[in-house]
Amino acid sequence: MAEVMPSGGGGVIQPTGPVEDGSLEIRGGVGGISFQLEELMGGAEKLDDLADELSAVEVEARRIWEDLCPYQNDPRSTGTEALISVGEAQRSVQAVRMELQRISRDVRASKRDYESAETLANVARRRGIPSNDDLLDQITDYSVTGWVNGSAMELLTGSVPLAMAARPLIRSLAEGALPMLKPRPVTVDRKESTPIEFDTSPAGLLERVRMIEARGDGYIEILEVDDGGQRAYVVVIPGTQTGGELGGTNPFDEAGIAEGLAYGSSEVTTAVREALRAAGAEKGSAVVAVGYSQGGVHAMNLAADELFLDEYDVKYVLTAGSPVGGIIPAAGISTLHLEHRADWVPGSDGMPSPDTRNRVTVTMDNLVWTPPGEDPGIGPGHRLSNYKEGARLVAVSDDPSLVASTAVLGGALGAGGAATATRFALSRPKAPEPQRPVDPRRDTRGPGGR
Repeated sequence: MAEVMPSGGGGVIQPTGPVEDGSLEIRGGVGGISFQLEELMGGAEKLDDLADELSAVEVEARRIWEDLCPYQNDPRSTGTEALISVGEAQRSVQAVRMELQRISRDVRASKRDYESAETLANVARRRGIPSNDDLLDQITDYSVTGWVNGSAMELLTGSVPLAMAARPLIRSLAEGALPMLKPRPVTVDRKESTPIEFDTSPAGLLERVRMIEARGDGYIEILEVDDGGQRAYVVVIPGTQTGGELGGTNPFDEAGIAEGLAYGSSEVTTAVREALRAAGAEKGSAVVAVGYSQGGVHAMNLAADELFLDEYDVKYVLTAGSPVGGIIPAAGISTLHLEHRADWVPGSDGMPSPDTRNRVTVTMDNLVWTPPGEDPGIGPGHRLSNYKEGARLVAVSDDPSLVASTAVLGGALGAGGAATATRFALSRPKAPEPQRPVDPRRDTRGPGGR
């Protein structure tokens, strides 16, 4: 990138890429490169405005100098010295104006350089070409875990043209050969309501995910938090729950992934709205959504759903191990995405989460493996326990992006303490059986199909 440094300055004004804090790589937020460029471009515009004002001063100084020319033969103290002083003042103003314009040009050049670099990186990503560092990480992670890692999956899915057509492809299958993928209305059944001591940190939120998953298949949890008279609500959504019948009664089975990615979580979002009302949330109530794996997709879709946002004020979304790069929340909603380098699931949508002021992505890069005797599941990088540890590190980090992000979460939920946890069982009717095409050679219904 072009370096930008004022004359006599103490250092280079230059955007910085993703930063590392121990085992965490942090991208986006107020320390992210996109926000830095926004700030620099805003500064460049202000410099241009100042330069315009100085140009007007130059013109006025020149006019005064010309008015003084007839007096140059007067006594030196009133003639020549006045001309020299005004002339030097004009040149000084000109020098400052030109310096401001130079800095502004260099800032804009930095932005162009960054955009060009991003374009080249995107071309490489679409062609499935990893960087040297990514390739080394991919080899290391595969040798340790036996699974492709997140960057390898992102390169693979991002380079396949069908990856961009996933939504229409899933919808086509749901309307045809695989009707079990098509969303069906979800029934909400209120269960127990219990007072709890609530830890409002990111790790505390993921602990609620673990607890609702332990409650059984098909459950979500709504937490009511009273922060000094201001009530806020936390929606806790589990990850994909396997082992049952595909397209069965559990909305969070494998077919739930299709609903989240291709249908914007339409039925799950409706069910969450109903659960919030049953938990006492009124129109305009502040909401924080947290989800793991598939649950993170549903949580992000809440932040992008117009009907949901018309009823509730989503403040914050926390996801862990979720492919949410293509879901764009409404303006002003803060999101924190936890990913693990060895977890292929977040990369399965073929695109990274955008680097914006309100959107922070944290990638953990510590080595992980499956302990002997334990089920590897879909890879050790996807384990919820790993993400809980990453969330704990997020809370103690002094990185500016993470400090700002967790401050928004704290502002929405307070410091924690007493809360009420209400659990809801979600279910849906079983999917219809796929219709088999009729072989006309074996049609015994007679002429006219009767």
